[in-house]
Amino acid sequence: MAAIATARDDNRARQSRSPAELRDMFGANLRHLAQQYPSISELSRRLGINRTQFNRYMSGESFPRPDVLDRICCFFDVDARILLEPVDTVGKQDKILHGAFLNDFLGHGIEQLSEQIFPSGYYRFTRRSFINGDSFVVGLVRVSRDGGGVAYIKGFEAKDAMRFQGLPEDPASREFRGVLSCHEDGVAFLISRRRAMTFSFNYLARVASLENNFWVGYVARTVRESGDERVTRMVYEYLGRDMGPALAVARNAGFVSEEDLLPYHRRLLRINEPFS
Repeated sequence: MAAIATARDDNRARQSRSPAELRDMFGANLRHLAQQYPSISELSRRLGINRTQFNRYMSGESFPRPDVLDRICCFFDVDARILLEPVDTVGKQDKILHGAFLNDFLGHGIEQLSEQIFPSGYYRFTRRSFINGDSFVVGLVRVSRDGGGVAYIKGFEAKDAMRFQGLPEDPASREFRGVLSCHEDGVAFLISRRRAMTFSFNYLARVASLENNFWVGYVARTVRESGDERVTRMVYEYLGRDMGPALAVARNAGFVSEEDLLPYHRRLLRINEPFS
């Protein structure tokens, strides 16, 4: 009964907030969301909002029209509760992996994965092909973060791989997405294609390199035991946030031979050593 009474008191407090308090809450949340962008000018441009007006929103001096509020919420992938609650709590109860039941288990690693541990941007990956053991797959993925700092990954299966299996080659069929988490000594991904058509578990740990931009680990397919390889080593190389290097990788993504691998990728994959 005490818990119910407390919840009712909280609801009454929210209902009685003044316009100034709502502006202050929205401004604080907007400042928090804007921290992940290096420039307010660039952020304002991407939102299509005048920078002076955007600064007024952040300072709590002004409040956006409904259509502008909707644009802001869509851009940061949050909902209108940013008017009422701190943004780092908004939507957490709706998240499957870090809702109330799993937050102290899976959710902890998801929330602790910082830009310093695994930065947002584009990555080139290399691994041995599961469907053609004599070939390797080179691909491109993009890591991004939502307003609450949760890191997501997105990419597309190579057209060659889809064609080899007799599967559709359209972007929707090739697209995969996943969520990232960290633990004591590395980064883990859970990745799936649309409608859970395929699943994979991925693990990476940073390795020493000149620019500190390489990770090595493995990817495991969630398929039945059949004699085919289900786990193989994998290399990730951080390309940064610019589109130029990413487009160059995308143009050459797909099956490659061992001779075509980048030398450092080949070294990290330890091709002639069995996975253990």
